[in-house]
Amino acid sequence: MKVVQKILKYILVGTISMIGIIVVGVLLLLLFASYKNENYWKFANPKGVIEEKYASLGEYEVSSAQFDADNDLYKKISVWYPAELRNSKKTYPLVLMVNGTGAKASASSAGFRHLASWGFIVVGNEDENTRTGESTAATLNFMLALNRNPQSTFYSRINTENIGIAGHSQGGVGAINAVTQQENGKMYKAICAQSTTSSAVAYALNQISDGWNCSTSTISIPSFMVAGTGSADAGNVDENRLELADGEIQGICPLWWLRECFDIIPDSTPKVIARLTGKDHGDIPHSADSYMTAWFMYWLNGDEDAGKAFFGENAEILSNKNWQDIQINRQ
Repeated sequence: MKVVQKILKYILVGTISMIGIIVVGVLLLLLFASYKNENYWKFANPKGVIEEKYASLGEYEVSSAQFDADNDLYKKISVWYPAELRNSKKTYPLVLMVNGTGAKASASSAGFRHLASWGFIVVGNEDENTRTGESTAATLNFMLALNRNPQSTFYSRINTENIGIAGHSQGGVGAINAVTQQENGKMYKAICAQSTTSSAVAYALNQISDGWNCSTSTISIPSFMVAGTGSADAGNVDENRLELADGEIQGICPLWWLRECFDIIPDSTPKVIARLTGKDHGDIPHSADSYMTAWFMYWLNGDEDAGKAFFGENAEILSNKNWQDIQINRQ
């Protein structure tokens, strides 16, 4: 009997120890995942000199602020900005970030901080359904009001001639609609739309709610549109078809959609489309971050070296193995 009890005790102790090891292992994995997400640029795999440069943090220390919004739709406005702004006399470019479905600016601090470290004021809100561009337009108006308010940290600190906008997924739709459909849309100088929800998906979603459609045909500002080659973004249908055979899937942002958006942007407008090789829908905000930063550095901050990623006979993106299906038009 005592032998049996000892055996059971050993089994119990062993089981508890094994559970403890598993729990510790899971906690360590979660901690590492959190660290990796908050420091994603340290795990980037840039293939070009310019991509490598802007994958890293910039030279600016970053501060942040949150403001309550007088609207239940977007609730709060989050801002990341160069810390020196509080004691500076100069102005800084502003970039509006448009949330994808279910996303919130307050949960995107790493990406905001990265862009702000390159000298931008970066702002977003808590709207989880941004497709119409309305909440983004209101957020821009809020920031412009702070720029006019002598009591604000941001008083006369926003360079209103250099305002950019970026969005992922539904946020790509929202960014395009903020530029083309909203009253203050003409204030934007450059756009980066990532994995923008395609017209085929928009049609299906319109059976539930409206506002999903967007068109680049009236965009007149430099436009950089990206997606991934993974199955969620790319799907397996190479044209806009609503009637699908068994096994066919329309991707969220397939190649045909990128090409359609590119083709209808006026040729007088600088425009670039490209896909990240081996990356899928959820990867794009971090994986495309370096070239998005370079895009805004060039168009909003006058950084000529950043522009070499996209334009010129030896544009870096053309030979960068991270990218494929590239089309460039620079008038």
